[in-house]
Amino acid sequence: MMKHETVLLNEAIQYLNIKPDGIYVDATLGGAGHSELILKNLTTGFLYAFDQDEYAIKVAKERLKNFNNFEIIHSNFSQLKVELNKRNILHIDGILMDLGMSSFQIDDVDRGFTYLKDTALDMRMDQRRKKTAKEVLNTYSLKELTDIFYQYGEEKNSYRIANMIIKNRPIDSTKDLVRITDIVNKDQKGHSAKRVFQALRIEVNDELDVLKSLLNQSVELLNPGGRIVALTFHSLEDRIVKHFFKEQSASITPKELFFVKEEFGPLKVVTNKPIYPSEEEMNHNGRSKSAKLRAAERR
Repeated sequence: MMKHETVLLNEAIQYLNIKPDGIYVDATLGGAGHSELILKNLTTGFLYAFDQDEYAIKVAKERLKNFNNFEIIHSNFSQLKVELNKRNILHIDGILMDLGMSSFQIDDVDRGFTYLKDTALDMRMDQRRKKTAKEVLNTYSLKELTDIFYQYGEEKNSYRIANMIIKNRPIDSTKDLVRITDIVNKDQKGHSAKRVFQALRIEVNDELDVLKSLLNQSVELLNPGGRIVALTFHSLEDRIVKHFFKEQSASITPKELFFVKEEFGPLKVVTNKPIYPSEEEMNHNGRSKSAKLRAAERR
């Protein structure tokens, strides 16, 4: 069985500030490390855990088999309110979102997330989705590919890579794609395809838009005192979370009304600066090195 190590486990639970009788959401179940610790801190409370990956759900069910106060929802977290409303849950006391990729997905060669093996260009987190990385590479226009690589991968050679992809279609495997990035990015540090693979994964799974949706829905659902805890693993996600917390906690009192009591948005930022994994955790789990944790509380 593939192994998944939960990043910032204790820190995430600490900032979630769990009430034993509260209702909580783990928006990214994954290996169930966070869910398990949430459940250990609940007595009469309940946990709803979301995941779109069937394998992750199978593993999580086994790990959580000794608990009876949770439900796993096989859905993308963009459906948070819809799924909770089906269960007559209108308010929650906290939500945790670990936005990193599951090791199940990275280590499963057949899923196509890795540039270290020659495999199919899939990259779907939810196998029920139709769009794959192969479809994106073989059907998108030069401009579309260039924009994706630049915006989602922050790839400085996005145009050259996109142009070579167009000229060498069909692109059938990860090896075909890496062959192109090796040529274009031959002088760069690190793997030549890292940023392109990130960009494709974000495009296939619509990751940034669903994150924005999740954040907005979370604020609407939170009870006063309830918290959002977000773990991000690249700058695009972290920027979205940081700016969202800032916007939702800013003053909403017009400057010209300086004589009235100042009012603020619905959130209060709990972490003024991001929380990073300890040096010990980073040495033990290399995949944790890029992690950042931010938290905010409903006023």
